[in-house]
Amino acid sequence: VTGGSSGIGKCIAIECYKQGAFITLIARDENKLLQTKKEIEKYSVNDKQVVLCISVDVSKDYEQVENVLKQAQEKLGPVDMLVNCAGTSVTGKFEDIEVNSFERLMAVNYLGSVYPSRAVIATMKERRMGRIVFVSSQAGQLGLFGYTAYSPTKFALRGLAEALQMEVKPYNIYVTVAYPPDTDTPGFAEESKTKPLETKLISETSSVCQAEQVARVIVKDAIQGNFNSSVGSDGYMLSILTSGMSPVTSITEGLQQVVCMGIFRIIGLFYLGSFDSIVRRCMMQREKSESADKTE
Repeated sequence: VTGGSSGIGKCIAIECYKQGAFITLIARDENKLLQTKKEIEKYSVNDKQVVLCISVDVSKDYEQVENVLKQAQEKLGPVDMLVNCAGTSVTGKFEDIEVNSFERLMAVNYLGSVYPSRAVIATMKERRMGRIVFVSSQAGQLGLFGYTAYSPTKFALRGLAEALQMEVKPYNIYVTVAYPPDTDTPGFAEESKTKPLETKLISETSSVCQAEQVARVIVKDAIQGNFNSSVGSDGYMLSILTSGMSPVTSITEGLQQVVCMGIFRIIGLFYLGSFDSIVRRCMMQREKSESADKTE
């Protein structure tokens, strides 16, 4: 599990550990990794289980990522499931975001998933089995005010997931792309400190999920080999609306998409209208405030 020292990644690791898995946690902060290791070990179901910690930046050097994953596989055996959960966020108006933030987010959120996946795929193909999970976001299904740096990186994961799934399906390897909503994690709390007012108001139109709940859904979908993983009614609607040419797990899933697409599009248009209204209102209030300051 990359990004496994906190948030959704940590909860996914706990969920898998509860099911008897051997876990390798990958993150940058060694102290947080060791704290998380102790926390996860409380949930052991047998005395043979192991939690291995590796401190590395998965977005910087592919060879380094490849080497540490090779070492992990030598210690614990081949990877049955890779969960790409390393990620970060920057919010703000397009012109206010530093240009290097666009580069950094693409490196962490996209290449930070490409490198570990690239490092395990050959072994998975040889074994004719494996699961690869990409943790995207609902911001990887629709672009929202304030997410011009973040959304594209999460959209990119979907393109990678779709193309990779077509390549590896004949080898009995299944890719899952998860679209969690706003989730109560340290990363979300940090992001909330700098969110523009418009982004906050749009976010408040739906509730914040707990990381444990999101992790349970993602692990269940990955084990079942589902391509899409969504949480709650909003997540289900977004998955139908953005299904496009995504792979389906069953005929039932495909039929649900066909039947629900029209009505969900109508509901979606109402949502978009309300979001546009929020943005317009905030702009008008800001201009009113600025003109009042000038007249004083």
